Amino acid sequence: MQIGLVGLQYSGKTTLLNTIAGIEEDPAAAGKKEATIEVVKVPDERLDKLTEIFNPKKTVYATIEVFDTPGLRMSDDGKVKITTSFLNHVRNNNALFYVVRQFEDGTVSHPMNNIDPKRDVEFLETEFLLYDLDFLERRIAKLKKDLMKIKDDSLKFELSIIEKCYAHIEEEKPLRMMNLSADELKAISGFQLLTLKPLVVAINFDEDSIDKVDEIIASVKSGLHESVEVIPFFAKIEYELSLLDEEDRLSFMSDYGIKESALNKILNASYSILGLQSFFTVGEDECRAWTIKKGDTAQEAAGVIHTDFYNRFIRAEVVHYDDFMEHKTFAKCKEAGVWSLEGKDYVVKDGDILNIRHS
Repeated sequence: MQIGLVGLQYSGKTTLLNTIAGIEEDPAAAGKKEATIEVVKVPDERLDKLTEIFNPKKTVYATIEVFDTPGLRMSDDGKVKITTSFLNHVRNNNALFYVVRQFEDGTVSHPMNNIDPKRDVEFLETEFLLYDLDFLERRIAKLKKDLMKIKDDSLKFELSIIEKCYAHIEEEKPLRMMNLSADELKAISGFQLLTLKPLVVAINFDEDSIDKVDEIIASVKSGLHESVEVIPFFAKIEYELSLLDEEDRLSFMSDYGIKESALNKILNASYSILGLQSFFTVGEDECRAWTIKKGDTAQEAAGVIHTDFYNRFIRAEVVHYDDFMEHKTFAKCKEAGVWSLEGKDYVVKDGDILNIRHS
């Protein structure tokens, strides 16, 4: 899973990445032109407790790739050019996080000269809508030209979808709001349309604006579809706190009124908009968290562990984490009737502990 941090220059994307990845900040990196990617462990207290019980040789957390795309630069005419370089950066992003600024910094001015996160979100949405509209317009022209030469049902099908998407964007609505079928999504998935990607808005606050969090979030939300989550974070504060030991960090977070870390907010939002969940495998050699989509079956979960497990799947031994923690051993789970043997069509639940039987 890969999420992309996108936004205007000097919005705090790099500080956010450094905070959640636990790496030292380089002041010279502000406004940098290079993209950065970090693999971040997904904290999971359930896996920690399972590790305490099984005492395995190693513990493997689920991971998420966080891609810090270089800040978008505004031209003299007040517009942003969506470059090929930018598109290459976001091509593999499963979801986008608009990082917008609600912090003052006299040493780094906002590209639009004043702080207004609602305007920044609307600006980014408009720029991405215009990019998608232009792409779809050119694609429609090409398809119509091709269909004059050959009769192809697949091209006709694609044209019908593209025209429907074009009409939707003309109404200034992002494609993520469309109710497209699986076949329709498959037909356009290769185009990397920006407004089709799931979206979270992350607002970067400073110490002086903590008391404005609820008001600003409500303002930004009012201009977005209800499916878009808006989360606050405090990049500079949390980066400084990340340098402290855990006890002091938690104490200062409480003093600042920060109830949840930026890392947890981003991970929770990512899992939510992408429809993801975790299951576990446990044992003396390894305790591990695996990421799958909600609705995935036991056979599909087995395939995440190893392709052979999917192809040679027989049964899955299943007990939910909550039941296991109540009884503490698989034997007692069996006695209590909370352990089960499931077939390939069993729909895995978040927190299931699986043991895959295969040939």
